[in-house]
Amino acid sequence: MLNGPIPPHVDPRKLADRGVTLEGSMPLASFERLCDPLVDNAGMVHAKLAFVRGERRAVSIHSELKVEVKMICQRCLELVVLPIQSECDYAVVKEGADTQSLPQGYDALEVGEDPLDLLALVEDELLLALPIIPAHAHEDCQQPAGLEEPESSEDEVPRSNPFSVLAQLKRDPNV
Repeated sequence: MLNGPIPPHVDPRKLADRGVTLEGSMPLASFERLCDPLVDNAGMVHAKLAFVRGERRAVSIHSELKVEVKMICQRCLELVVLPIQSECDYAVVKEGADTQSLPQGYDALEVGEDPLDLLALVEDELLLALPIIPAHAHEDCQQPAGLEEPESSEDEVPRSNPFSVLAQLKRDPNV
């Protein structure tokens, strides 16, 4: 296991031959696309990437990522801190190779002769782990001012349902 800074580019096949596990932290600010929907880019991404050569000499990568991000809650429009965790298993294949025979539960990762951009892989995985609609838990969410439920007044006339006529026609056997 190698602790310390995660290298930006690696050769996954060489690391898998040695059974290397990379573990370290990277500044959140170094991931531009990930920081775009966030309120603040302060913090660290903790990553653990295990490179393994398995059955039939196949190379696989197991990644575990953790980070806390600050976003705007879409219910109350206040700041929400969300813990993001992601685990993924990748099967490294040559570019253009058939990916139908991959073991179940593995994502195909096509790698050519160039080194693998490890930081882009981490960023893509974290982008996929972000919530579509960031929000507090229901019990922690504050109702925004001015959005209280309207009170019904005594003078209000109840409305009839315009489709009630259709319901009556549906019940009539002569129609």
